[in-house]
Amino acid sequence: MTTSTRKLGLLGILTWIGVAILGATAIGTIALHRGETINSVWFIAAAICVYAIGYRFYSAFIATKVLMLDESRATPAERLNDNRDFVPTNKWVVFGHHFAAIAGPGPLIGPTLAVQFGYLPGTLWILVGAVLGGCVQDFVTLFFSTRRNGRSLGQMARDELGVFGGIAALVGVMVIMIILIAVLGLVVVNAMKHSPWATSTVAATIPIAILIGLYMRNVRPGRVLEGTLIGIVLLFSAVVAGGWIDHHPNLRQWFDYDGPTLALMIIAYGFTAAAAPVWLLLAPRDYLSTFMKIGTMLMLAVAVIILRPEIKMPALTQFIDGTGPIFAGALFPFVFITIACGAISGFHSLISSGTTPKLLSNEADSRLIGYGAMMVESFVAVMAIIAATVLDPGVFFAINSPAGIVGKEATEAVATINSWGFPVTILQMQQLAADMGEASLFARTGGAPSFAVGMASILSSAFGSSLMAMWYHFAIMFEALFILTTLDAGTRVGRFMLQDLLSNIYKPLGRTSWYPSVFLTSGIFVSAWGYFLYIGTLDPLGGINSLWPLFGIANQMLAAIALCVATTILIKSGKLRYAWITAIPLTWLIIITSAAAWEKLFSPELRIGFLSHAQDLATKLVAGTLSPETAATTQQLIFNDYLAATLTGFFLVTTWILVLDTIRVSYRIITGMPHPPLSEVPHEFSRREIEKWARD
Repeated sequence: MTTSTRKLGLLGILTWIGVAILGATAIGTIALHRGETINSVWFIAAAICVYAIGYRFYSAFIATKVLMLDESRATPAERLNDNRDFVPTNKWVVFGHHFAAIAGPGPLIGPTLAVQFGYLPGTLWILVGAVLGGCVQDFVTLFFSTRRNGRSLGQMARDELGVFGGIAALVGVMVIMIILIAVLGLVVVNAMKHSPWATSTVAATIPIAILIGLYMRNVRPGRVLEGTLIGIVLLFSAVVAGGWIDHHPNLRQWFDYDGPTLALMIIAYGFTAAAAPVWLLLAPRDYLSTFMKIGTMLMLAVAVIILRPEIKMPALTQFIDGTGPIFAGALFPFVFITIACGAISGFHSLISSGTTPKLLSNEADSRLIGYGAMMVESFVAVMAIIAATVLDPGVFFAINSPAGIVGKEATEAVATINSWGFPVTILQMQQLAADMGEASLFARTGGAPSFAVGMASILSSAFGSSLMAMWYHFAIMFEALFILTTLDAGTRVGRFMLQDLLSNIYKPLGRTSWYPSVFLTSGIFVSAWGYFLYIGTLDPLGGINSLWPLFGIANQMLAAIALCVATTILIKSGKLRYAWITAIPLTWLIIITSAAAWEKLFSPELRIGFLSHAQDLATKLVAGTLSPETAATTQQLIFNDYLAATLTGFFLVTTWILVLDTIRVSYRIITGMPHPPLSEVPHEFSRREIEKWARD
């Protein structure tokens, strides 16, 4: 028996017509408005209407016509229940777990950085890309993995495309993850750099998570609500204590670090988190962060509706030509790879396959969890756009532009930003930094600080203007929970993948419970992303200029790999006429990622092309035109450029291997030639369905 949606009555039809009219009006207002400001409530209205229509109609079409969800079918969680990995779980609990795992910093940071193009391009792509691309990828990947005993993306690629495609996918996914995690770490480092309040607050979340893990496991087992309340109180207390530490002349020195030092601390933390038992740190952090993420976003949305702040950033800026200070590159293709997770995220496919499918108790829930959770994450991206654009544009660019672009001194930075037509003063920035409890907010690259400033401005206006600094550092902690949750989960998944690969060389290395293997693979994987994190902190352009585009390319190519697998399965399942639901977003991703990768490799613009930048540095080094301070790190920077170019080329080649293999297998299917068989497990009725028959 397949799931179905109820037919609409007259009232329902009229209601959805009203929603469509409101959504169209909101989008039209956002797209066509060219005044000085526009009210942010239009963004909330557009998002809610688009997501509501997308979920009610498009996801229902996919569920009933394309995938044909079958609630009578036993899921892997029921058939393979071992009370450890495969556990039938309440759908709302699974939704919370899934959302906590997928909701990393991408929907906060990517949209914030993309605002350098103006509010319009990013907003439109978030809405369209999520409904037609990101939500679809998460939904179909979750469904196909559930029908294959919860297999991972790499395993499904091997089963459906063959050995060659499977190996390419597995290696490609692991290398991509290294870049993703490195950039996540860089965002945290830039948010905490020389900020004792932020550093002490974020550091406190680690023992708090461990304490709650021990409390709910050993002290008061089963007291979930009790442990949750204690955890939330402790997190808020950490923010308050951070303010006290920041104003203490001796204690603040213990938490005042530069970027490279913080990077080493994050690397050490990553190793510990990957090797520690999951219940000790990862599980309680996921659990607490879910409440913080959803609760804070709802609070921010309510504040926006109450205050109705004006959007001050123009719809389009002059930087659509590729001369932007935050990152180089024209509107196409860089707005798409910069937004990344807010519209579609390849990282989600790793959670939607191999992890969440092992918890589903009803196949029909995959629509809510797969499509719905990504929809919520996309709404987070819209809120990030609002938080960034309610700031004065001059303030936004002062915070996000690296010193290497605008100048190291405040007078230089202000003069440069004013020359772009975005007024800002030194006094304005000094007062803002004082309000936020920071020494300076100039050149705080990475997106996290400016998002926190915007969020603090909105929340303090709605819930207490005297607590601006408290709200700012609460926002920093909120972002850090997003990031560290993903860093924890990503590092652990990467360790599992590396163990799986190394088991082909030495069998015991594949045992996830054997500590020598755990420590070895954790060390290798953490060292890999730790290297890119560390060199990012040494980049004179702030690291984000070079690493975020690489992050976006890697993330979107991972999504393309997932959609290759999904398209192949649809065609094998006799659904060729419906293959467009994955083939269209796949084609678009291939176009934008290939274009972006080509530019990052071969563009003559020094801030874009890795190879041209390396050649320019080498020429200047030989000519002796570099300052002694710059010359000392130039060889390392040249090596980093060539390494980044190599990785970009690797991502591009790997993705095209998967695309061509998908075309090859699809052609063989359509023409009736031999091809790898469909790996879907046979149908078994669920216990719930059998009990229903017994009652009838």
